Amino acid sequence: MEKENDITEGPQEVGGETSESTAPPAEEKKQMPWLLETALVVVSVLAVVGIFQNFVGRQYVIPSGSMEPTLHGCEGCNNDRIFTEKVSYYGDNSPEPGDVVVFKGTPDWDSNWVSPRSDNPVIHRIQDALSYVSLTPPDENTLVKRVIATGGQTVSCQEGDPAVMVDGKPIEQDYVQDPPTYRVDETTGSYACGGAYFGPVTVPEGNIWVMGDNRTASADSRYHMQDEFQGTIPLENVRGKVMFVFFPFNRIGGVDDPDIQS
Repeated sequence: MEKENDITEGPQEVGGETSESTAPPAEEKKQMPWLLETALVVVSVLAVVGIFQNFVGRQYVIPSGSMEPTLHGCEGCNNDRIFTEKVSYYGDNSPEPGDVVVFKGTPDWDSNWVSPRSDNPVIHRIQDALSYVSLTPPDENTLVKRVIATGGQTVSCQEGDPAVMVDGKPIEQDYVQDPPTYRVDETTGSYACGGAYFGPVTVPEGNIWVMGDNRTASADSRYHMQDEFQGTIPLENVRGKVMFVFFPFNRIGGVDDPDIQS
């Protein structure tokens, strides 16, 4: 009778250690402190916003009523907030007649402008940094008007003209504030001109002639014809094309750019 093999119950020993021996517990993965993680997220978001607003587009607040009825703004009002994009004017592309643009005023336009920056140099630098993400306004006199004429064109409005004239032809003016905000002295101007007669002015190459839609309440190119640019704005001063109003909510909508010289 064959002898049954003994079966040893329990753990087998290997090299003097049992199979149930456990390795030292692995170290737990270190987690980033929540404060540092939050800071990195905030910095990343601000970096993306900064890049977007400096190369694609940014928001502005309409400061006055000079572009009524297209854009609303006045002291103490719930002023329009607009989105302005830069991409349309990259490369050889330039503003066209009818475009509504945001631009930096030339020195003659800055006579009544006051910088929004603090006199404290530290706070001033902080405000400069925050302006890259639109948490503070840019440190420049930014204005918004409609392009009426471009480089090489001649603009004027004289007695008997049915509208502002560009190269001897009347432009479309359906977008102009009507009735006008202020009365026009018809001995020196007309409602068709939106105020006093002016011109002719030939726009220098690389510049644009701009006017507010609220003709009688807009200190635009007509009011700066004595400066070195004859009231025009260099293209390098253009900050972008106004695309739409995004606030207040009851004013949300696109901003038209009609072909005013057709």
